[in-house]
Amino acid sequence: MGDIVVVIGDRLGKGQHVAKGVEKAGGKAILIPGIGADMKLGDMMKKYNADLGISFCGSGGAGAINAHNKYGYPAQYGMLSIEEGENAVKQGKKALGFGFNDVEELGERITLAYKKLKEQ
Repeated sequence: MGDIVVVIGDRLGKGQHVAKGVEKAGGKAILIPGIGADMKLGDMMKKYNADLGISFCGSGGAGAINAHNKYGYPAQYGMLSIEEGENAVKQGKKALGFGFNDVEELGERITLAYKKLKEQ
């Protein structure tokens, strides 16, 4: 199995820590630059044929909802915890919307959850 590709878009242009976690788990992180990056999540997931997309904003949903509406990616949004994200991955969700949580552990655990799902 090749690298797990995870696109990360943060409303405030952050996401660097999550990207480090994705890479720590053996994935390839694509960090969308700039303010409002969360709204480009679906476009970038499609461009890079990503396995997962992670969006961060105040509501925890705009980027994931947009990715679902525009491209049909199964989405879960409004998440506040890493465990919610892991469960969403286990349920086959691809576009994940979180409140602001730029921590390495989130990227690592989401990537590992996807890796485990694919190995089954």
